[in-house]
Amino acid sequence: MQLTLVVPELIWPEPDDPYTLNDLPCAGLSTLIARSRLSRRPPQSLEATLCDAFGLSEGAAYAPFRLLGESAAQAPADARWLCADPVHLRLHQERLILADGGSLAIALDEAQAIAGELNRQFADVGTFHVATADRWYLQLAADFDVGDLSHFDVLPLSLVTGRRVGRQLPETPQARALRQLLNEVQMVLHGQAANEQREESGRPTINSLWLWGAGVLPAARASDFSSVWSEQPLARGLGRAFAVPVQAPPASAAEWLALRAGAPAGGQQLLLLDALQGTVQYEDADAYRAALLRLEEHWFAPLQKALAGGKIKRLQLHAPTAYATLAWDSGRAEQWQLWRRPRSLAATAQALARGEP
Repeated sequence: MQLTLVVPELIWPEPDDPYTLNDLPCAGLSTLIARSRLSRRPPQSLEATLCDAFGLSEGAAYAPFRLLGESAAQAPADARWLCADPVHLRLHQERLILADGGSLAIALDEAQAIAGELNRQFADVGTFHVATADRWYLQLAADFDVGDLSHFDVLPLSLVTGRRVGRQLPETPQARALRQLLNEVQMVLHGQAANEQREESGRPTINSLWLWGAGVLPAARASDFSSVWSEQPLARGLGRAFAVPVQAPPASAAEWLALRAGAPAGGQQLLLLDALQGTVQYEDADAYRAALLRLEEHWFAPLQKALAGGKIKRLQLHAPTAYATLAWDSGRAEQWQLWRRPRSLAATAQALARGEP
């Protein structure tokens, strides 16, 4: 059995932050990466990393894949979709800072009420769909002309959450219709009763949408993976699009290995553990440390032992980070190279910041 383990924001992005990185007892993780072969590529999003794992080219349409991960029911093959996620933009030192819907505590009835009003106002543009309180979609009407969406240059929400944003949509002639739509949507949101209630109660309003991941669902194809383990909708959607069984990951590697015990010896598994992503996006050092220690106890240490013990034939650890898109690859023999001594995560972060292995 081979395992592709994806852990976004594995290494805290500030290498000289002693509070966050020092004294983190992560022997399993440190041993695993010390005895693996590291390759690095330019930084990219979790979404791009997942699409890479499935052999999709740069610029894959994330929206229809993510929508498929919300529900196994496929949308029409030629439908054009965008992620239209609710966000709050606030001005700070002449720059916009974005908070995603996950941090806004949006109630489902609020989301449905706002989407209902958007559908009344923009029926000629398309249909807004609420999958969850903080994940919305826009299905463009067949006759709404936005040109070629294959080069729709908008960063995934994961790359802008908690950060400054310069622009929401590209300044290209092709995106003009969507820029006009977004301006009008923002005006409608400003007068929404749900937003007025949020403002009266001191909560941040939903004052914009993040439109990204535009495109249509491509034709199905084969994949090397035999299972996908994730609750993240894009990962689940990719699995379903490639006819790969999708399951929620169990609470620990011990449970996961037990589930795999009766399965065929071969096969390649994709496992996504994304507990660190939000902690880094919102610069919550305490939450990062706590989440990392839980991952060490329940996943990293037991997976390293399983690899060294031959229960896993090969393990690839993919980590999209601020330093680079990192990939550590190892087999059983490498994990017994005792002369490759583990180092602290602080030392690893500093080496990565210098561009060293």
